[in-house]
Amino acid sequence: MVVIKKSRYGDQELGLPRFARVSFSSLRSAQMDWQGQKRAEIVMQFMLVVFAIAGLGIGYTIGSFPTMMLTYAGGVVITALITVPNWPFFNRHPSKWLDPSEAERHPKPHLNVAAASKKKAPKHK
Repeated sequence: MVVIKKSRYGDQELGLPRFARVSFSSLRSAQMDWQGQKRAEIVMQFMLVVFAIAGLGIGYTIGSFPTMMLTYAGGVVITALITVPNWPFFNRHPSKWLDPSEAERHPKPHLNVAAASKKKAPKHK
């Protein structure tokens, strides 16, 4: 099954299953919520520690430092592939931002400079 995708660059053929198309389209949106960033950080730290322990165990058992480093390097690559892209499970609580027209109707409050300068200065002896 070949899917024709309409884009601003012309028609593109995507020979991908539906779940892959959904994932790739969500990766291009480049949005991750705050809870998703926290979740990605926790997953990254956990996976790096697990791969470090696994690499140390494998390297010690085999008695090979290069094998230990390759095991850990592979773990870093796998961790990056899981935590760096914007997967949909990192955007379960999207932030709701105001539209620009709505934001213009509610301007920011301005700091009153005169009131700030009337504070009492400390007395020096």
